[in-house]
Amino acid sequence: MNLKAHYNLLYEKSLEKIISDNYTIDKLIDSSKDNRFGITLLIRPPLEIKNEIQKFLNELRILDSNQYYYENTDIHITIMSLISCYAGFKLEDIDVAKYNNLIKKSLSNISEIEIEFKGVTASPSCFMIQGFMKNESLNNLRNNLRTHFKSSHLQQSLDKRYTIQTAHTTVVRFKEKLNNKTDFLKIIEKYRTHNFGSFKVKNIELVYNDWYQRVKFVKKLSEFSIKY
Repeated sequence: MNLKAHYNLLYEKSLEKIISDNYTIDKLIDSSKDNRFGITLLIRPPLEIKNEIQKFLNELRILDSNQYYYENTDIHITIMSLISCYAGFKLEDIDVAKYNNLIKKSLSNISEIEIEFKGVTASPSCFMIQGFMKNESLNNLRNNLRTHFKSSHLQQSLDKRYTIQTAHTTVVRFKEKLNNKTDFLKIIEKYRTHNFGSFKVKNIELVYNDWYQRVKFVKKLSEFSIKY
């Protein structure tokens, strides 16, 4: 997959919708009745990169404080949604140890995951930092997970929503109608090719999470080291 071309196409198509006010506003972000939960295998970028992302988000916040901006605690890259969030899922429904065993098995031949965050892209519902992989290790891990989980009897929903192939991180969601849309999009364009930094992944986490990966709901279940 040509990630640069993919992100560019996504940005161009989404920008057309945002300009024409045809974007998607998430009405569930502040809802106390939202009980969608699942489990996710994810990567957390280092603090220096998250702080660089916050500089970008702060410029947007000044123009429009009504949108949903990710805090440092919540910024992540999804490796795989093992169980995509759905209403009523409870942690006691699964045996976490069995999930850990398949993750360890999937990691057995994986090393040197390195990611570069460069530029901003969009969807009709959010803005994302573009993540580029320096090698195929992350996708190899995803393929291992697909092989092992789909041949197991464990509850899973791998690729149910879409087949994940990128390394992006979502940082802004539309919660209200955009204020100062023209100036807001100028800041997006300003950061369109901004270098937020690169990092080698040292650890990955298995978490129980809500739809937005908010720290008040997330429970870390396990942590796995990447070999170098």
